[in-house]
Parts: sequence; structure tokens; C-alpha cells
Amino acid sequence: MRLKQISRPARLLRYRILAFLAVLGPGFITANVDNDPGGILTYSQAGAKFGYTLLWTLIPTTIALIVVQEMAARMGAVTGKGLSDLIREEFGLRATFFTMLVLGLADLGNIAAEFAGVASGFGIFGVSKYLCVPLGALLVWLAVVYGSYKRVERILLFFSLIYFTYPVSAWLAHPDWHAAVRDTFIPSVTLRSSEYLVMIVGLIGTTITPWMQFYLQSSIVEKGITKKEYGLSRWDVIIGCLVTDIIAFFIVVACAATLFANGTHNISDPADAALALRPFAGRFASLLFAVGLINASLLSAAILPLATTYNICEGLGFESGISKRVREAPIFYSVYTMLIVFGAGIVLIPHVPLIKLILLSQVANGVLLPFVLFYMLKLVNRVDLMHEYTNSRSTNFIAGATSIVVVVLTIAMIWTSVSGV
Repeated sequence: MRLKQISRPARLLRYRILAFLAVLGPGFITANVDNDPGGILTYSQAGAKFGYTLLWTLIPTTIALIVVQEMAARMGAVTGKGLSDLIREEFGLRATFFTMLVLGLADLGNIAAEFAGVASGFGIFGVSKYLCVPLGALLVWLAVVYGSYKRVERILLFFSLIYFTYPVSAWLAHPDWHAAVRDTFIPSVTLRSSEYLVMIVGLIGTTITPWMQFYLQSSIVEKGITKKEYGLSRWDVIIGCLVTDIIAFFIVVACAATLFANGTHNISDPADAALALRPFAGRFASLLFAVGLINASLLSAAILPLATTYNICEGLGFESGISKRVREAPIFYSVYTMLIVFGAGIVLIPHVPLIKLILLSQVANGVLLPFVLFYMLKLVNRVDLMHEYTNSRSTNFIAGATSIVVVVLTIAMIWTSVSGV
């Protein structure tokens, strides 16, 4: 009898672990792709320009990220439809077209930024962008177009684990852990500096990006997660959000401990951060940072065009999903291919200001976020759509407050920039 009592909890634990592994993927992958080259550049600049003093922003943005991502995943599991599908059905074609147009333009800059990251990362090892960018584009295109959903998801999960090179790199930088922990939990706010405000908006924009909600909800639907599995899928979302901002914490710490501490406050390229670490943290730390950049670039170069394609095809009512074959969803794969070609092609044009493109795309994400949250909040609180899975008051408060904060910060950023404060 005693053996049965011991084995039963063990079997139950094993079942729960297997069930969780079955739903693992959409939340973890989506959150980790958030640390793309634009994100790495933004976090690196935050550490180089302001040291540890902006670490406090990661706590409220992590909470907001979990709330927003959980809403998107819940809508996908309950309705069985992507976010663009729901916006088209509930708000009409005009609202859908506006969303696709504005987010599409921002995503074009983001996609180019991903391939700029590929060029920057391989450039550290002396590989020409005219070689690595076309090969990288071909690699991600083949993986998505000719891979099944499960196979693609496994590849993406593997690449997501490589992000843990950043904590090791930060540790080798020998940071002031006391100062890092203090500034994480005790905010140091300077709202009169336009650079400070731009950086905060950029940090929010790179942590909670509009495209993430479209991709996450679509991947939840494509994976076949329903209300029955959602309890476990919710943990996939939460763990993914926590991991991505822990990685962001270590990127800021690594650059604050080396670049800021030694008077290097300006970074013009994500690769600059990796190269600048070398004199202060050692060659191994620098190489790990570079490997993380290449990994992030390739992963996001596959996912971001996919998110944009989901947004466009669902919004216009075309067949979509990587579980479908090319002949079953020709528009879906055509749009995906064009986005890959555009992103890789613009990077190959000489003298294109890629760094400005990266930074502006991150700020644009922060500016556009309230529009996406507005639609999400309207949809997720409809009882006829979500039934008993509508938002709680606390969830509505956090999501609404996130929108208000982004709007206020954006207005303050524009005002300080114009007034020259």
C-alpha cells in the first residue's frame, strides 16, 4: 500500500511534466525572440549610457509583458482564432487595414534590423555581410517553408536556449552586484532628460512589442491548444516572459560593468557591445556575447516575418500557418518569402543607416503598443466571445496602465526633444 502511495504522486508528476512539455513552445519562443538585435542594442545602450540605473524598468515591464502575453494566449486558446482574425470579425476591415498598415510598416524596419544583426554578429568573426546575410535568409526560409510545425518549433526552442550565453558573459564582466540589485529594486528616475525618456520608451518597446501578440496567438491556435490545455500553456507564457527579461537584465549588467564603468557610453552597433567587452571582461565573454547576437538574429529573422505574415493573411482572410503546405496557403508563403527578401536585401544596400533603423523601430514599437492593447482589451472582455475567460479587474488595470504609461512617456519624450531640455 505504501508503494502505491509513493508511485501514484510520481506518476502524476510525470504526467504533468509530459503534459507541460506537450504545450511548451509558443510562449517561451515568442518571449525569447523579443531579445532580438534591436533589443540587444537597446539593452546594451541602456547599460552603456546609464549604467545600472535603468534596471528598475525591467520589473514593471516584466509584469506588463506577462499580463499582455497571457491575454493573447488565452484568446487564442478560447476562440481558436488569431488576433487579426478577431479584429477583422469584431471591428471590420477598416480597423484591420489600419492595424496591418501601421504594424506592417514598423515590422518592415524590425525585419531589416534582424538581418542587420546577422551581419553585425558574423562581422565580429570577419565574415562579409554579402555572404552571411543571403545564407542566413536562405536558412530561415528553408526551415519554415519546408519544415512541419513541430520540427520548426523544436529548432526554435533549441535556439532559444542559446540565450543563456548572456548570463555567463555578464558574470565574466565582474559587475557590482550590490549596485545592480539596488538599482533594480530602488528606481532612480530622471524624467527631464530626453535621452533618458527615449531610452525608457525604447526599453518598453523592445520588451513588449506589438508583433508578439499576433505571433503568440496564432501559434497557440496552430499548435492546437484549447481551453483544456490552457492551464499548462499559461505557465509556458509566464516562464518565457521571466526568462527573456532575466536575459535582458544580464545584457544591461554586462555593458554597465564594462562600457559604462570605463567611459564608453555610445554604441552604434550591437556588435560594438561584444567587441567592447573584450578589453574589460576577456575574450571569452566577448565571444559569448557575439554568439548570443548571431543566435538572436537568426531566430528573430525567422519569427518576425512569420508574425507579420500571420497578421496580414489572417486580417485579409487568407489561409495561413506553417502546418499547411505551399499549395494550400500560397499567399501565406509568398508574403513570408517577400518579407525575407526585403529584410535581407535592404541590409545589403551600401550606406543604409541600419542603426537608426533599429533604434527607430524599437521606439515605434513602444508608440504603437497602445493601439494593439486597445483592441485586445475590447476583445478579451467580451463575454459573448470569451465567456468565463474574460479579464479580471487586476489584469485590466495593468494592461490599461501600460497603455497610459506608454502614451505619457511618448508625449514627454516628444516634448523634451522639441523643447531641447
